[in-house]
Amino acid sequence: MTDNPIAVRMIDHVVIRTKALAPMLAFYSEVLGCPVEKRQEKFGLIQLRAGNSLIDLLDPDGELARAFPEPPSAKGPNMDHVCLQVEPWDAAAIRSHLAAHGVDAPEPVSRYGAKGSGPSIYISDPDGNTVELKGPPEE
Repeated sequence: MTDNPIAVRMIDHVVIRTKALAPMLAFYSEVLGCPVEKRQEKFGLIQLRAGNSLIDLLDPDGELARAFPEPPSAKGPNMDHVCLQVEPWDAAAIRSHLAAHGVDAPEPVSRYGAKGSGPSIYISDPDGNTVELKGPPEE
C-alpha cells in the first residue's frame, strides 16, 4: 500500500435534506435523543449531537436547501453529503493525492463539524455523491 495522506478517523456528520423540518427535528431529538447543538439560522441548518458525530437537518426553506433544483421526495435522494474526519490534516498532501487519482479538490475552507470549526474540502465520488473531508478543529 502506498503512503496515503488521508486517514479517516470517523464520520464527522451527515446532512439530511428534509421535506418538513419540525417532524424530522422531533424524531432525531425526541425519539432518538440527539440534542440540538447548534442552529445556523442563516443557512436553515440545525445540527444535532449524535455521540461523537453530528446529524445536520436542512430546512426546506433555508438557504442551503434552496441550492437544490428539486425538494426531497420519496422518489429521490434526500441525503446531501457525508463528512469524514481526517487526521492528521495536511491539505497540500491531501489535495495532491486526490489530484493524482483524478479527483478535483478545491482549496479548503473552514466549516463547523462535530469537533468544531476546521478545514474542509468537498469532493465527489464516482457516482456523484458529495463527500466532505474534514480536518481537526482550529485552535
